[in-house]
Amino acid sequence: MDRKIRFCFSLFILLFVCLPAFSQSAYLPLNQEYNRSLQKALYSKNIRFHTSIRPYAFQDVKIVVNYDSLQSLLRMNRVIEKKWKQKAWDKFFNDDVITLYKKKFSLVMNPLMNFSYGHDFVENKNVWVNTRGIEVKGRIGKNFTFYTNYYENQGAFVNYIDTAIREKMVIPGQGRVQYYLDSTGKHLYLNGKGFDYSSATGYISVTAGKHFMFQLGHGKNFLGDGYRSLLLSDNAYANAYFKMEINFWHMKYLVLYNQYLDMHEDIPEIGYARKYSAVHYLSWAISKRVNLSFFDAIIWQATDTLGHYRGFDWQYLNPVIFLRSVDLGLGSPDNALLGFNLRVIVGKHNVFYGQLLLDEFILKKVLAHSGFWANKQAFQLGFKTFDPFGIKNLYFQTEFNYVRPYTYSEAVERINYGHYNQPLAHPFGANFWESVNFIRYSCKRFFFNYEFLYSIKGLDPPGKNYGGDIYKSYYTYVNAYGNYVGQGISTRLLYQNLSASFLINPAYNLNFTMGMVFRNLKSDVSTENTHYFYLGLRTSLRNLYYDF
Repeated sequence: MDRKIRFCFSLFILLFVCLPAFSQSAYLPLNQEYNRSLQKALYSKNIRFHTSIRPYAFQDVKIVVNYDSLQSLLRMNRVIEKKWKQKAWDKFFNDDVITLYKKKFSLVMNPLMNFSYGHDFVENKNVWVNTRGIEVKGRIGKNFTFYTNYYENQGAFVNYIDTAIREKMVIPGQGRVQYYLDSTGKHLYLNGKGFDYSSATGYISVTAGKHFMFQLGHGKNFLGDGYRSLLLSDNAYANAYFKMEINFWHMKYLVLYNQYLDMHEDIPEIGYARKYSAVHYLSWAISKRVNLSFFDAIIWQATDTLGHYRGFDWQYLNPVIFLRSVDLGLGSPDNALLGFNLRVIVGKHNVFYGQLLLDEFILKKVLAHSGFWANKQAFQLGFKTFDPFGIKNLYFQTEFNYVRPYTYSEAVERINYGHYNQPLAHPFGANFWESVNFIRYSCKRFFFNYEFLYSIKGLDPPGKNYGGDIYKSYYTYVNAYGNYVGQGISTRLLYQNLSASFLINPAYNLNFTMGMVFRNLKSDVSTENTHYFYLGLRTSLRNLYYDF
């Protein structure tokens, strides 16, 4: 069936079955580029809020802050005598496009788009993106909520992104490339100039009383207070999941079951190899200023190395955190991760945060400083502040990420910590350190952003595995001892992005943006430069990471 016909059919079924809901869906968008007033309110010394569990649940947000009041700060009010003109003004600049409000249900629909054009001055190459889509969200009664979106895209990208797409056959964070075949059977991408791709996410959510929320969906989740997450990020493409959230006392407990795909292997009659994960995350608001969170995850393959179908392992349905002991008791070869997240608010709106991830940890080897290959750890340190130096709407963030070689990889490649050919945590994979920094300022609906990133990563020469590619078996390591971050082909990345945008409609983050990107990648074997200008009309409801 044609993709567009499938989309229309799915949308019809969704509207017919669910007949929707309220102006807010159960969760706010992951993209936080245009809601810094909300972020500032949530990172407050006056409330207890579990900021590291994203996307934020709307019912949790409205308990601690007046969300409608914060959104009203972005409204562009104008009094017009004629009602139809007033309504047209508000629809274009302030409100959702299509709304239906009844006593027991509501429906909201908005267009999604990204019409962008740019030019790479180094390669003298034009780049562009043509995205059309739709979002539908709603609520039935007080407890049932749903959301869905769909994006249809064509695009041509600057060379470093184009190269990554052709290597992985995936648009970063946005799904699989669609093929076009000529009479010879060769793969073509819009005549060799670009790519065609589509993506969709959605969920249904049920709230049970004050303490429980259940969600079934296909989308992304993020754990952490930083720009990056070393535990679970929204870097990879959306995946199928079931989520349970429990709020009690000063704690929030998240149980997340995921299905991931390994596109490196296509199994007859099954398709891409499946793997599953069980994630547990306990966030404890020790005080209004201090929050400590505990993380664990188990990843297992749906089909073993002999081709026997294992499917979902029901023993991992146990919702109790720290399944590693259960995993060891089963004598399991599955992949296990442990981690911690800490956030401390100092002063009014100054936030220190950090993460520690333990993939494998042998204390004796760590204390010996021997560079043992199986000491696979990562950590993050960060700081962000709102309104520094008394300058209203100014925002500053600096973050340092460090991931040792072979972290997130496994002996059996199929159970690494990846999905759709991309890492589930940091987009760089492993064997790197990174400093990423932001200065952001807004004035009414004008937003200005500057990103500066500097990193060192070790790449692999042909036929070698120095620990940076999580899709390689760690048993192919080069040296048992003496491993260090940046080993292999040490490569320096310098990335800068300067942009300005005008928020046309805050209801669905419709904005006009323009900017410049300067990227320099340098190693002993090659140098790559990218300098490109871009502008576009877009709806920013998700994070797209091109800073790699």
